[in-house]
Amino acid sequence: MISKETIDKVFETSRVEEVIGDFVQLKRSGSNFKGLSPFTDERTPSFMVSPVKQIWKDFSSGKGGNVVAFLMEHEHFTYPEAIKYLAKKYNIEVEETERTDEEKEQANERESMYLVSEFARDYFEDVLWNTEPGKAIGLTYFKERGFTDDTIKKFGLGYSPDVWEAFTKEALSSGYQLEFLEKTGLTIVKESTTPGGAKKQFDRFKGRVMFPIQSMSGRVLGFGGRILTNDKKAAKYLNSPESEIYHKSKVLYGINHAKQAIAKEDNCYLVEGYTDVIQFHQSGIENVVASSGTALTPEQIRLIQRLTKNITVLFDGDAAGLRASLRGVDLILEQGMNVKVCAFPEGEDPDSFARNNPLEDIVLYLEENGKDFIRFKASLLVEEAQNDPVKKADTIRDIVNSISKIPDRIQREVYVQECSRIMDISEEVLFNTLAQIGKRELAEANKKYKQERQARAFEVVKDSDNTVEKVDLQYLLERKIIEALLLYGNKTEDFEDFILKQDDDGELQLERVINTTKVFEKIFLDLQEDEVELGNPVFRKVYPELIRKLNEEEDFTVEKFVHTMEEDVAEEVTSILMDEEKYTLHKWGEKDIFVKDKSQGIAQLVSETVLNLRCYLIDKRVSELQHQTVEKKDGNSEILEEIMNYHQLKRLLAKKLNRVL
Repeated sequence: MISKETIDKVFETSRVEEVIGDFVQLKRSGSNFKGLSPFTDERTPSFMVSPVKQIWKDFSSGKGGNVVAFLMEHEHFTYPEAIKYLAKKYNIEVEETERTDEEKEQANERESMYLVSEFARDYFEDVLWNTEPGKAIGLTYFKERGFTDDTIKKFGLGYSPDVWEAFTKEALSSGYQLEFLEKTGLTIVKESTTPGGAKKQFDRFKGRVMFPIQSMSGRVLGFGGRILTNDKKAAKYLNSPESEIYHKSKVLYGINHAKQAIAKEDNCYLVEGYTDVIQFHQSGIENVVASSGTALTPEQIRLIQRLTKNITVLFDGDAAGLRASLRGVDLILEQGMNVKVCAFPEGEDPDSFARNNPLEDIVLYLEENGKDFIRFKASLLVEEAQNDPVKKADTIRDIVNSISKIPDRIQREVYVQECSRIMDISEEVLFNTLAQIGKRELAEANKKYKQERQARAFEVVKDSDNTVEKVDLQYLLERKIIEALLLYGNKTEDFEDFILKQDDDGELQLERVINTTKVFEKIFLDLQEDEVELGNPVFRKVYPELIRKLNEEEDFTVEKFVHTMEEDVAEEVTSILMDEEKYTLHKWGEKDIFVKDKSQGIAQLVSETVLNLRCYLIDKRVSELQHQTVEKKDGNSEILEEIMNYHQLKRLLAKKLNRVL
């Protein structure tokens, strides 16, 4: 268990905008920050971060909370892991008790797989640095690649002994279960070929140097292992299999080390292999990631898109690799990214080029040879086409096809003009070709839609009752009450109220009075008058806690309260706190549409909300009582009297609201 002192210190020190800024590219928007949602695929920002309130809200997915909630949602951390991550980021010493074997067993499946993977990384590192085979084979290999001790440690590189069960035995003896060793792919388990015989288990990465594959926050998801012998039957590189925690299509090697540099430089270099990334880092260029030998995927591109809109793809010098990699460029364009391409000289790759050149020369080469994708594609394809008109036409069609992937119309037009100039062909022809591609894609989309609709027509569908969903008035009013407590609970306001007094003729009249009191006291006393209990389970949980803290803590702040929120409460509370912020996303002010500032009429807002809730609950209670009179044949006099009393109370409240019933 982590001590309360450590948790409090973590919350006091951590800044939500700094932590989220490591994962999402944030831009200043008034007093807040905005960015693209890390939880959904979107092109316009709907993700807001409030430094003042120390919370975040994603309006596209509905998720929200404090800094710990973000790490738990985005990185799938447990609560203790999120606290440890923040403690490490802000150099806070964590006070905790040792995890027992029983606690290890109780950890959920996903957590257990992470624990096993972290143990494996530490084990492979220990073997590399502290055993004779590790130093003689693994360390020697890394040194031959030109990696320094600091670089090897930075990337957690290691060595798996050339022994069938070395890692598996060590993990089992340390209390880790075979089930999770198998699920992470670190251990391969095979059934016995003889009936009743014992299962065979052996290490997947036997005799390989190890490259841990980490998430954006640094969690170990899987491994890449390179064999060092000339065994033709074995794959040169071997990756962890897909698992609950490792999906290769959603991971980029080196992203955890590169994220801050990518955001700072506003550009990401994309390479192919592990050593390319490591060598670039060692040279001093840190905004670089690798697709780890797999074909580039939309998920990987969106991972970069959170940090920057600019990608520079770095290719090896061989022509076959260039043609294959150009398909990835089209995919990047589809995601609305700006893409440049840079190829290294014949026989060179990013690893060798970075190893053989000083930083200044590498930076200069990248600047001078980084070409816009059209120029690069044109130069590459035109060289192949030479004087063949048919091949040249195919080349132009290929380039226009790439341009058609760009979602932004202005950008498409600029690229058409550039293509026209480079390829010496009229813009009109290019625009016509672009239109034909668009029509063809639209026709295909319509055809697919019709086929799906036709398929659905044959399905048996239950008739819907076509009822319109009713507005939950009680929920809305209760939400406003919680909002008032959160935003203005400690404010002192002049509340207009009315008390019953007899006039000279003995008639009861409402007399206007002004009471100066705090917002939370006004709400509590008014609801207490009717012994009102909130209906929504989340609000019912939050309300008494808010009243207690506002009453007991003179220095009550929303930021402190947010840090104490439970998971089920966080989403609702952050929605309330960030409600106003969503208007800034739409830039209504620029369209001369101005949202009323609620703080200008707090007293009126609170009074009307409480009175409306009381009226609603009275109507609800009267309806219940009327239903009882229908069910009961006689003995209704008491119920009818209660109904009359409620009607009188309703009239009084209505007068206070200046309503006529």
